[in-house]
Amino acid sequence: MNIYTDMADELFRPGKGTVPPGVQVRTASSGPIRLTRVQITRQGLARPAGRYSTLETPSLAALDKRDERLISAAATELRAMLPATGLVLVVGVGNRRVTVDALGPRTAAGVLVTRGLAADARADGLGLREVVCVSPGASGATGIPLAQLLAGLVRTLKPAAILCVDSLCTSDPARLGRTIQISDTGLSPTRPDSGRCITRAMLGVPVLAVGVPTLMEADECMEEGKGLILTCRQLDGVIRSGSELLSAAINKALQPSMSIAELCYLAN
Repeated sequence: MNIYTDMADELFRPGKGTVPPGVQVRTASSGPIRLTRVQITRQGLARPAGRYSTLETPSLAALDKRDERLISAAATELRAMLPATGLVLVVGVGNRRVTVDALGPRTAAGVLVTRGLAADARADGLGLREVVCVSPGASGATGIPLAQLLAGLVRTLKPAAILCVDSLCTSDPARLGRTIQISDTGLSPTRPDSGRCITRAMLGVPVLAVGVPTLMEADECMEEGKGLILTCRQLDGVIRSGSELLSAAINKALQPSMSIAELCYLAN
C-alpha cells in the first residue's frame, strides 16, 4: 500500500524496515522536543533529495504561543538552511477560509516585514534583514497558479530565498497537530496534482518549506476509509497556536539579533 505523507521521517524510520542507501537519519531529544534530521543524498526515493528537520512536540494547541524552547529550536533549523544574507520572500500557502488549510496564511500574517525599513535599521545599527511576505490565497479564487505568481515576484524582487509555509499530510494520526517539518527541498506534495509544487528548479532560487501536518488520509488507519480525510479535534487551536509559533520561529531565524519578545511585539 502506498503511504501518503509529506513527512520524510515517516518514510525512513530506522525501526520500520531498512533505511535505503542515500538516506541518513539522526535523532536527538531536548526536554519534550524530539528532533529528527533526515538527509537524502540521491534522487529517486519517495521524497526529493535534501535536508528535512522534524520537531515533535506536545499538541501545538496546548503550547504557549511564545514557547521559547520550541521557537528557538525551529529557528535554529531554519537558519541552518537559509542563505546567510539577502532578501527572503515568505509565502503563506493555503486558503484562510478553510481551517485545515489556513496554517500558511495565518503564519504569514505574523511575519515581521522589513523591506523598506532594513536600510534605515542598518543605519541605526539594528541590522535587520530584508523580508517580504505574501499570501496568494487559493488559485481557484485568483485565477493565477501559485508557481506562476511566484515566478513574477522572483523576477521583480530577486530574493535570496523563498520560504513557503503550508499545511502538511501525515500517515500517523498521533502526529496531527504535534509536528513541525522544515526542509530545503521546497514544496513537493505527496500528490503532485495539488498545484502546490514549488521548487528551486522551477523558480531558480532556493526554496525552503515549513509546515505542520493537519490532515491524513483515512485509509492509512482504517480499511473502509478510502476517500475520507481525517484531522484532529483541536484543529482550531492547532492552527491558532501553530501559526503564532511558526511566525515567531521564522522571525527569529531571519532576525537573530533580536529577542523573541521583541520580535513578537514588533510583529503584532
